[in-house]
Amino acid sequence: MIHHLVGKFVEKTPTHVVVECGGVGYMVHVSLTTYSKISTLAAGRLLIHPVYREDDQLLFGFYDKTERDLFVLLNGVSGVGAKTARMILSGMDPGEVVHVIQCGDDAALKAIKGIGAKTAQRIVVDLQDKFGGEAWTGEPGGASSTGAVHNTEARDALAALCSLGFDRKRVDAVLGAAMKAGVQGVEPLIKEALKRL
Repeated sequence: MIHHLVGKFVEKTPTHVVVECGGVGYMVHVSLTTYSKISTLAAGRLLIHPVYREDDQLLFGFYDKTERDLFVLLNGVSGVGAKTARMILSGMDPGEVVHVIQCGDDAALKAIKGIGAKTAQRIVVDLQDKFGGEAWTGEPGGASSTGAVHNTEARDALAALCSLGFDRKRVDAVLGAAMKAGVQGVEPLIKEALKRL
């Protein structure tokens, strides 16, 4: 079982990172929360949660233990796979996810692609007790970007959303509307698009 990887980030996108360790490149799937924290780093450490299937072996990486623990809890809910858990952590930072679950706000979860009403309710029912009434101590995720929106930012956001399964034309229209509304940066664009799609 791989616990963590330390190495160079030889490739970084909002959905995955290639970490080179000892001459071997590991493809690691990441959420927007983790991507926003490593986007400016040339190297570093990612905590890993491996997912083994009959036809695939996937590595999911996290900047900190808090996000990894939340990913494991979400992935443990019936009907929530690893990719759906990552989608939740891309649409909201860990603090927001916990707050939504604590408040029983299944409508906010239902707004995320791939989560139906029953699954959203199941997440709330299964995990609400695990958080109790304690306040979340994790830091809010999502680095904001300053300056003008560059075409590369829109292109990266488009590629990330399409790789998550969204229709390209619809994503293009939503990103255009978000940029007109003044949203800047790859991560903020993707988060805004996830709310509108």
